[in-house]
Amino acid sequence: MNTENFDTKAVGPRIRMMMPLLTPLEAKVVDTVFALRDFSDDTSLKQIADHAGVSEAMVVKITKKLGFAGYRDFRAAVSQYNRQPTAEMHQELSVDDTSQEIVQKVFRTSINALEETLSILDMEAFDRAADLIHRAKQRDFYGVGGSAQIARDVSHKFLRIGVRASVFDDSHMMLMSASLLVDGDIAIGFSHSGNTTAVIEAIQLARRNGARTIAITNYNSSALAQAADVVLCSTAQGSPLMGENAAARIAQLNILDAVFVAVAQRDYKAAERNLERTMSAVTSKRKDRLP
Repeated sequence: MNTENFDTKAVGPRIRMMMPLLTPLEAKVVDTVFALRDFSDDTSLKQIADHAGVSEAMVVKITKKLGFAGYRDFRAAVSQYNRQPTAEMHQELSVDDTSQEIVQKVFRTSINALEETLSILDMEAFDRAADLIHRAKQRDFYGVGGSAQIARDVSHKFLRIGVRASVFDDSHMMLMSASLLVDGDIAIGFSHSGNTTAVIEAIQLARRNGARTIAITNYNSSALAQAADVVLCSTAQGSPLMGENAAARIAQLNILDAVFVAVAQRDYKAAERNLERTMSAVTSKRKDRLP
């Protein structure tokens, strides 16, 4: 990781996105660093090794695996990141918290996820995704659980402007869909972890059949990201109670809201015309139900 001219807010997210590449022991060492509230430019290599219960050589190896030149480079980047106002926003929920504190912490976690996701968003990938969705003949979305809900939300927005998409949340249906996709079609896989087997297999099959593929995930080093042509990454810090998913979903929804606007912009007159038609149909239906 080249830390020169690097957005400090992106340090934490970049490290988190690479966590799937680490072994459990290596990940524990990184977690140890971020758990130290007094971690600074003065924190020695020996201190980290002692805290994590590993050798100093292993700590250096991990920092290089994360893309840094070595421990000093890693320490400088993380220290700067910890001094960012958004880094202070993330606070663990406690059983002793008041309602006011709970609300503050939950909202700040989401704000932090949005700030950090914005700092790492690949604009080239964003534009490619908007182009692919706009030009596609068939658009199939794959997701399970909470990710399927995100896919449905996005498909609903697109339908309002006349961009049709189908959502599949069953592994067999995903594979059936992917087997029918061809060149000119697009498949989008939604998975927070990037390790949802059903979604990965469907994206891989769609790609083999000539369709273009997009991954919406929290980890750009995940199996889903590796299987896709384009990757749009969210990022969110986890907590024992809420996990990463809650804040990550908010970040992903914002990314996809922006994609929706970008797709609409590519043929604004058609989008405006279709929006008027769909909203008119919904309004008429509501009027019919009135007594």
